[in-house]
Amino acid sequence: MTKNSIKNIVLPFAICLLVALALYPNSSLNPELYSTKGLDLNYNMSSELAMTEEKTSNTSLFTPHLGYSFQGFKEALAFKESQGNYFTVNTLGYLGKYQFGSETLKLLGIYTPNQFLYSPELQEKAFIANASRNKWVLRKDIKRFEGKVISGVKITESGILAAAHLAGPGSVKKFLRSYGANNISDAYGSTIKHYMKTFSGYDTSIITPNKKAKAIL
Repeated sequence: MTKNSIKNIVLPFAICLLVALALYPNSSLNPELYSTKGLDLNYNMSSELAMTEEKTSNTSLFTPHLGYSFQGFKEALAFKESQGNYFTVNTLGYLGKYQFGSETLKLLGIYTPNQFLYSPELQEKAFIANASRNKWVLRKDIKRFEGKVISGVKITESGILAAAHLAGPGSVKKFLRSYGANNISDAYGSTIKHYMKTFSGYDTSIITPNKKAKAIL
C-alpha cells in the first residue's frame, strides 16, 4: 500500500475518532485500540521541494516590481498611452503600445503603419529610436534644466523624454525655456507639465542621444 493510500485511510479515521470522543466523553471508546504505532506516517516534504516552495513564495513571479528602471519607464509610459496594448489605434489614428503618429514613424524609417502595428518588436525599436532622437534634440536643455523646479515640478531627464514623446521635443523646449508658461496639451488634455511630473525620476541613462536613429528590424 502506498503512503498516499495509508494517509487517505488514517487521517479520516483519526478525525472521526476525535469527533466521537468530543460527542461522547463518557463512552468506553478506548483510543489505544486505534493506535497508529508502527505505521509510516513520515510525510515531511523533501528538502529539494521545500527549497522550491520557499523560492516561489519569496519571488515576485506574477507582480514584477520594475521601480524606476528604464523598463519601468517604458511600461509606465505605455500604460498611460494605450494600457500597454500593441495592437490599438486611437481615434486620431495613433498606433500601438506607445501611440506613434505616421509622421513620427516616417522620421524613424517606418513607412508601413500596418507592419508597425502588428510587430511588437518593431514598436519597441521605434520607442528606443524616438527617445534617442529626442534626447539628442534636447541634450542641452537636459543639461541646463535637470534638477530645477518649474511650475512646481522637479525637472528630470525621464520627465523631459516622456513629455517629448507626448508633444515633440520642440514643444518641450518651449515649456522649459518659458519656465512653464508655454504648457500645451494634446487632444485628450494631457499636458507637458503633467508628463514631466508623472514620469519624473526614472533611469533613462541607457538612451544614447542619436540625431539619426532609426527603427530597423
